[in-house]
Formats: sequence, structure tokens, C-alpha cells
Amino acid sequence: MTAAHNPAALSPPDPRWAPRAEHLLHELRVALVDLPGTEHALLDHIGSTSVPGLAAKPFLDLQLRILPLPADLELSPRLAPLGWTRAQGSRPDSPGVHRDLPRGGEPVGDEVWRKSLWIHASESAVLHVRRLDSPWGRYTVDFRDWLRAHPDERERYADLKHRLADLEVGKADFDDYTRAKTVYFDAVQTTFEAWSRTRDGGSGRAVPPAASDRE
Repeated sequence: MTAAHNPAALSPPDPRWAPRAEHLLHELRVALVDLPGTEHALLDHIGSTSVPGLAAKPFLDLQLRILPLPADLELSPRLAPLGWTRAQGSRPDSPGVHRDLPRGGEPVGDEVWRKSLWIHASESAVLHVRRLDSPWGRYTVDFRDWLRAHPDERERYADLKHRLADLEVGKADFDDYTRAKTVYFDAVQTTFEAWSRTRDGGSGRAVPPAASDRE
């Protein structure tokens, strides 16, 4: 008997995720170097595959933060030759495809939640293109670093992910899993924000000139 499909199935931590992500980031740095706004843009490996020791859906999450937010017509000629296609989402309201879900208390305008999402099927990778001033863009990098610095929270988050993933067996997509994880984000918000305010330095890495090699 074939096991029921689980769109949110998690894989054990894989040491190959980080070098694969860096290879894709390097390709993106080269391809995007002439895009308006890249002089201040940031490219990062984010999501669970960016946290050593954390189980994850085996899809690399990458992020470009840039201002102004490029239109699809600007990105497609640069991304399509690398194998990236624009995602449309499995549902009209799929979270994180055309805009991020606003988080309460952010004193920002509606425009900062806009984004685009790109898929690299052969590399099992996702590229989130967000505005440079996106609260979610900043949050993803700080949250990644917080989990890296706090193994106990990494394990707590992993336990929730496994429990939520078990509920997705037989579903058509993992949208419910994505939304349900906000339970953890809300629970640790105060502690995480206090840590984030005290950390040194900035988040992310600027897009270097095309001639630059991998960092």
C-alpha cells in the first residue's frame, strides 16, 4: 500500500543544504548585478534549511531584499535562464506568494508586505523577493540567527514542526502548516525581539559586483 502524500513532510538536517544555497546565491548575485537597487540589496539563505541541525521541508529558501521591488518583467529575463519561474500559489490566498501576512504592531504601510515568489524546480529551491524595508525580510534573517544561537529553541521549534507536519497527511498543499507555525512565532515574539535589539551588526549581505566570487 502506498503511503499517503504529505506536502509538509520534513527531512532530517542535511549538510549539503548550505553549500547548495551558496551556489545558488552566487548565481543570483551575478544575474542581478545590473538590476536597479542592487547597490543596497541583500541576499540570504533563510528558512529552516539555513539552521544547522533543524529538520526541514527539503526546499532551500533564499531571499532577495531590494528597493524598489522589481516587477516580474524585470526579474524574469534574469531569473528564467537560471531555471527560476514565478510561483502563483496553490490557492488564491496562499500565504507568502504575492504578499506576506502582516504581523501585528508593525507601524508600517501596506506596501511593505508586497513580494514575489520564484521556484527553482530542479534545485528544489524558493526565492522570496521582498522590499528592502520589509519587516518580514528583516524578521527571517534575525529569526534564522536566533535559532542558530539558541539550540533549545531550535529543538522546541522542530518539535512543533513535526507535530504540525503530521496533520498535513493527505492534503493538497502545506498552506495550513505555514499558517499554524505562527503559534510558535507569537509565543517567542517578546523574547526574540529583545534578543534582536541587542545583537551586534546588521543582517544580510550586500549583492557584490558580478566579478566577485563566493563569499
